[in-house]
Amino acid sequence: MLFHGRAFKPWRIWTRRPLWLKTLIGMLTGVAIGLGWSEQALLLKPVGTLFVNTIQMLMVPLIFCSIIAGLTGLLKGQTLDRVGIRAIGYYLCSTALAICIGLMMGWLLEPGVGADMGPYQRPEAIQDLTLATALTQLVPRNPIQAIVDGKILQVIVFAVALALALNASGRRGRPAIRAFTSLADGMFTLTQMVMSLAPYGVCALMAWMTGKYGGAIMLPLLKVIGAVYLGCLLHVLGVYSSLLLLLARLNPLHYFKSIIDAQAVAFTSSSSEITLPISQTCAERRLGVSPRIAAKVLPIGATINMDGTALYQGVTALFVAQAFGVDLHLFDYLIIISIVTLASIGTAGTPGTGLMLLTLTLTAVGLPLEGVALIAGIDRILDMARTTVNVSGDLLVSVLIGRREEELDLAIYQDPRAGEEIDFSAH
Repeated sequence: MLFHGRAFKPWRIWTRRPLWLKTLIGMLTGVAIGLGWSEQALLLKPVGTLFVNTIQMLMVPLIFCSIIAGLTGLLKGQTLDRVGIRAIGYYLCSTALAICIGLMMGWLLEPGVGADMGPYQRPEAIQDLTLATALTQLVPRNPIQAIVDGKILQVIVFAVALALALNASGRRGRPAIRAFTSLADGMFTLTQMVMSLAPYGVCALMAWMTGKYGGAIMLPLLKVIGAVYLGCLLHVLGVYSSLLLLLARLNPLHYFKSIIDAQAVAFTSSSSEITLPISQTCAERRLGVSPRIAAKVLPIGATINMDGTALYQGVTALFVAQAFGVDLHLFDYLIIISIVTLASIGTAGTPGTGLMLLTLTLTAVGLPLEGVALIAGIDRILDMARTTVNVSGDLLVSVLIGRREEELDLAIYQDPRAGEEIDFSAH
């Protein structure tokens, strides 16, 4: 069969589709299989389990290497100056605040109620963990054993400490930094290879879950989308506006008008790194942030600021817990907040990052990773919203620090026509 003079090869249509679309198709195909052939669909569980095990294989070495590479790359053998320290402080605090909003949205809206996939029994070691025990176990006695056992908080604490030590070692630490950076690059490549299998793993898991629990598990996903988008709006319009008013004494309306081009690129690309040049232009030409502040603060934000991703983690973690009938307690919430805030240091601002971080979060609080399959199909829809929040937060912090350092041109910030001549299509 010829297609415009060439042999028609159907598989090329599939291979050229973006991963998010293939994953969505895989999810819907799995649901159709589960509804049409429920008994046969149960046989696909081993395929889905294999995919989940592959993701688990990646998580600890990925987060360990990426935190070391991210933190040492941020420091670059030097001590951070006042601007850098202030930027990191703002970013980490806003990330922690964002995940609190996500947890609140999950608690209030209860997106997982109605899925009825439980009951699920969490590991006893996690159920019996108390705040006092967790604090005493925060620093690993044996870091290698912590890595083997997958004790996420201990691994993160050791990775941060080792990154700081390697950076302080100067030239002697550079070979190890290069090695960990190379390993981090390799782990990201391996992650991309594994995620290319997501359409098939998600299809198998969704077929098994739909065959076992019925099609009712799909409806709560709409509530997840609504909860995440509502939380993102609350964070950007409520929290960011309040910070501008309280900390910088600035009118938020011009801020929102000035960043709309960066938000549009972030929403469509789902990548903070791709949006970075647009963000820098908006910060300098429309918000009046000095080039020195913008050049220093925005790249840090693209590396560690994960407000939208953190909010998404809170909603989806509670969704999985509610879907499987698991009651989370205050201590579990504290673990989720700590994991997401600390892990954001080494998490790349690229599409799909949030899904990998969700796996880390679920593992830390002992929730079933089958929940990842439920989220994977709609992850792109959620990714667009959370990346928009991430980029908005980057620009907010640049304005706050510019104002604090007296490097914010108020004439530009208050000019409603500032930057109108900029052609962003050239970027």
